[in-house]
Amino acid sequence: QVQLVESGGGLVQAGDSLRLSCAASGRTFIGYIMGWFRQAPGKEREFVAAISWMGGITSYADSVKGRFTISRDYTKNTVYLQMNSLNPEDTAVYYCAARPGTRTTVPHDYDYWGQGTQVTVSS
Repeated sequence: QVQLVESGGGLVQAGDSLRLSCAASGRTFIGYIMGWFRQAPGKEREFVAAISWMGGITSYADSVKGRFTISRDYTKNTVYLQMNSLNPEDTAVYYCAARPGTRTTVPHDYDYWGQGTQVTVSS
């Protein structure tokens, strides 16, 4: 059974950095896409970034390009989201997700989800 466990969230000030981790287990993720999404109170879940497990090809939402970096570590079966220059608009619960096949920004296309980790950015 696939499990995705996020960690690394917290309360930071505007301009600070955080690194989120997603520990993946339960199967081999060759051929999978790993994604990060976020959901702020009262808003729909939105795409943040995605990476192909094998090729390492990445994609980002326009709102985080140049500030966030997604990466993965084969040896640890872990996906990371390095977040720099955080601002209050980045405040949300951040979720890790996985799906086989091609990269997509649509949450419903992803088969597996973590429980989420809260990121709060104060001004």
